[in-house]
Amino acid sequence: MATLTYAYADSTAVVGPLATYSEPHSYDLCEEHALRLTVPRGWEVVRHDGEFAVPEPSVDDLTALAEAVREAGRPDRPIEPPEPERQNTGGRRGHLRVLPNPVTE
Repeated sequence: MATLTYAYADSTAVVGPLATYSEPHSYDLCEEHALRLTVPRGWEVVRHDGEFAVPEPSVDDLTALAEAVREAGRPDRPIEPPEPERQNTGGRRGHLRVLPNPVTE
């Protein structure tokens, strides 16, 4: 795994070891995509020379996961009702829509 960070002011993309925290203009990539990344013409790519190893889970990661599982399984946790589906009211339509099947006889 690797982290891609864009430095727009410098027209540079930096591909380095997996970041330990989220940062604007940064994205996590698998090793294959980190190695094959291309950038727009006029941009520069700075790549980490070593391997992109998957970091071992830390105690903090495991504790956070255990806490999340405990919280989700609490019996007194309020259950949120599902959001109702929105109907198309004639405004801006999405790029996908449902078409009826043509009737063939």
